[in-house]
Amino acid sequence: MTTSVDLIVIGGGAGGLSAAREGLRHGARTVLVQDGPPGGDCTFTGCVPSKTLLASARRGDSFADALSTVHATVARIAATEDADTLRAEGAEVLTGRGAFVDRKTISANGHRFSASRIVIATGSRPASPPVEGLASASPLTNESLFDLSEQPEHLVVLGGGPIGCEMAQAFTLLGTRVTMIEREERLLPRDDPQAGDVVQTVLDRQGVNVRTGAAATLGRRSTGSGRSFVHLEGSEPFEADQVLVAAGRTPVTSGLDGDRAGVRLNQRGAVEVDTTMVTSASGIWAVGDVTGGMQFTHAAGRMA
Repeated sequence: MTTSVDLIVIGGGAGGLSAAREGLRHGARTVLVQDGPPGGDCTFTGCVPSKTLLASARRGDSFADALSTVHATVARIAATEDADTLRAEGAEVLTGRGAFVDRKTISANGHRFSASRIVIATGSRPASPPVEGLASASPLTNESLFDLSEQPEHLVVLGGGPIGCEMAQAFTLLGTRVTMIEREERLLPRDDPQAGDVVQTVLDRQGVNVRTGAAATLGRRSTGSGRSFVHLEGSEPFEADQVLVAAGRTPVTSGLDGDRAGVRLNQRGAVEVDTTMVTSASGIWAVGDVTGGMQFTHAAGRMA
């Protein structure tokens, strides 16, 4: 049995929540399909916890207090956009992974919905760079970093983009020794060079060991210490008790079965859209990180 509605939104992150709430504002019968609690990366593993951790670190909080503040802040924000809140606003919320049956039909958790308007907002996940030995290091990502129960003595951050720079600064201020490794010749390689220079100056001053133009290989964790051996060309190997991968994001499209609806992906695996977020399939839009564009919360909301 297929239920007919006005709007289906696949994904409950920043873009999906904005799209669903905009549909409700226009009186559309709206279904939000989310594989997990609404809120997505920004609320649980992105902007909210990272900025809270930075603020706590700057206040001089201990590691334990900082993580406790992070978890309390995430819970407070999540309560404003959870399934019960969205249902109270008028949306139908279905927990499960949405997949296309055809251009107008979505299947999720044994249910089928059809609509003339569908929005893909499945977001992105941490990219895994081609670093030798990375898998054996059991690395952290932003999805597991905020669940740490013990403060690392030495944290190695792979990647000098926004996430890497934020977390390198936060953990340094919390008292962890931090080494940040970036393959490119400067930090924030996708942004204005002067911005990267400012950030590196600050991180250098605060004690982060920044290594640009460097490629790392990782050795197996030491049986006794549980640490990973990090090798950089031209320097002696050193140990780290935690490795954080912050080397970009990959659009989440696996299991979506977009080909059944005629939704095309580009060479990077992102959903192709035009300037109004329309995909290659009429009546289907895509917003946020899954489009491979600007990976910011407010950009996702504006797209939606």
